[in-house]
Amino acid sequence: MLDADKETIGSNKGAQKLNKAAARQAISSGTSLHPDAILDRRRLRVEEAQRISLGTYFNGFPASYWRRWTIVQQVRLDLTLSGLGASVIVYRSMANGRSQRVDGWTCETSGPSSASFDLTLTPFVDGGWYWFDVVAGDEAAVIEEATWSAEVPADRAEVGSVTVGITTMNRPDFCAALVAQVGEDPDVNALVDEVLVMEQGTQKVVDDPGFAKAEASLGGKLRVIEQGNIGGSGGFARAQFEALKSDRSKYVLFLDDDIIAEPESILRAVTFGDLARRPTIVGGHMFSIFAKARLHSFGEIINRHRFWWMSPKSAEADWDFGARNLRSSRWLHRRLDVDFNPWFMCLIPLEVVREIGLSLPLFIKWDDSEYGLRAQAAGYPTVSMPGAAVWHVPWTDKNDALDWQAYFHQRNRFVAAFLHSPFEHGGRLIRESLNHQLKHLFAMQYSTVELRHQALEDALAGPEGLHAVLGSKLGDVREFRKGWDDAELSADPDAFPPVRHSKPRRKSDTSEIPSKPSQLISAVLGGIRQFRGTRPLSREFPEGNMPAMDARWYHLATLDSAIVSMPDGTSAAFYRRQPEQFKDLFRRTLEIHERLYREWPTMARRYREALGEITSPEAWEPTFEASLKAGGK
Repeated sequence: MLDADKETIGSNKGAQKLNKAAARQAISSGTSLHPDAILDRRRLRVEEAQRISLGTYFNGFPASYWRRWTIVQQVRLDLTLSGLGASVIVYRSMANGRSQRVDGWTCETSGPSSASFDLTLTPFVDGGWYWFDVVAGDEAAVIEEATWSAEVPADRAEVGSVTVGITTMNRPDFCAALVAQVGEDPDVNALVDEVLVMEQGTQKVVDDPGFAKAEASLGGKLRVIEQGNIGGSGGFARAQFEALKSDRSKYVLFLDDDIIAEPESILRAVTFGDLARRPTIVGGHMFSIFAKARLHSFGEIINRHRFWWMSPKSAEADWDFGARNLRSSRWLHRRLDVDFNPWFMCLIPLEVVREIGLSLPLFIKWDDSEYGLRAQAAGYPTVSMPGAAVWHVPWTDKNDALDWQAYFHQRNRFVAAFLHSPFEHGGRLIRESLNHQLKHLFAMQYSTVELRHQALEDALAGPEGLHAVLGSKLGDVREFRKGWDDAELSADPDAFPPVRHSKPRRKSDTSEIPSKPSQLISAVLGGIRQFRGTRPLSREFPEGNMPAMDARWYHLATLDSAIVSMPDGTSAAFYRRQPEQFKDLFRRTLEIHERLYREWPTMARRYREALGEITSPEAWEPTFEASLKAGGK
């Protein structure tokens, strides 16, 4: 069942919400593929009189992406099938999700028989896929092999080789398993010039029990590079640096150390890059490592006015393929063009690195998105390619908006905006930053406010010091957070005193989401309360227990203290309202945002003039050496 066409829904908000809810509901008939039907990675059994569709994320052919970004004009489906009377039906879809039958064939023998279908890519300007279904006859059928291929000019037929870069930090088991996935797949191994593991932790991958076997699988192609902890940007910049220095590969492939890879995805990304119309960054998608059928992100863009990363409005986040497959989901058929691809899996041509430089020295956050924008400005697109993906911990399961990572989110967002915002004063970014600061203040998250304030001061200090603090800023930030009530976390529920009130509360249900007018009233009343004294009992006893999902500023603004759970579910903190601290932070927040607005044009010019220098191999090399010394190696 295909979900409703948006043209029939119109602009009615209620109808749109209802359709979104319906689109996420499972439509399975209750039947599922028996595990025994999967004979191996490329062979599938279809029981007699049953029908199996290969119109799935990994098996379908995303024709519109190949039509738009590569030189391929026609694709061939080659299929080998066993089973007398088994039928093959080839389908295509349009950008609006409607499908059409394209061709068909029937197997006339019990033994293996082959068929080929030549399929044009002409009608896929805006979107659409190819796929095929198999219907077994009076006996079971076996899909022996099926491939999508294309004939290309001889000068484009050469397969590009790859340097794989994996940045790791205290995940030896995950990292060793990932290296083995690359080495043990013969087709991927054949593409690899070298696998670089940037070891930045104290728990070494070389000490993992699975490392020796993983290393042997690569036959001498593995190199472990030890350096200090200079973050993901430092690790991936090192991979770019070493790939440029070796000058053997056509691409450098970034892989996070905590993923489960699908080796076929690497082959597809390289093939797509080889056949791209121009040098193109090719990224994979992210599925949840905890729920393997859930696609967490289908593509990322930067809203230039807010200067914030987001999925396009035509896409759906956290999509469950176990409930809705490709054939029943309209939005998956429209081609989605992106500004960048996160670096959990990202293939970058070395030609691009030579021209635009290495990663910015940002430690974590915004390094991948800034690089995509920088490449885009130089004429190099990024494609997040369907059918190429990894399994990773979803971003929604992390706590990076409140802990030490808040510093890097704030500083690096402004650094990227100084470099790439088309607006004279950053568009809505300054106003949005101010609003977030006020919300954190109302929520008694004073350490987060202070970290974000420091981040803005460091961004305003200019680009010249980014390399110098790359290896030390994390330690400084973590040390600074010590002693703040909202940063003192405990996993023990008995570590906190019980809830007590000096007088009964009129309203205690925090699960309700208030309306916009109610939030505005909360902002006004909450602001007034900040300049009043606190209730004496709240200094020793919390006035409420606040689950993480309810810990919104408009709820916390009504309290003088609270036990607040963290989003990752592992701990909680005892928040206390501090009127004097609020006044000081409020004043400095207003001052620095006024300064941001005033100095924006100057800062944008300074960052843009320095970009080529601070991302050059020459600037990065002493940073790598300094990190090694700082780490005591």
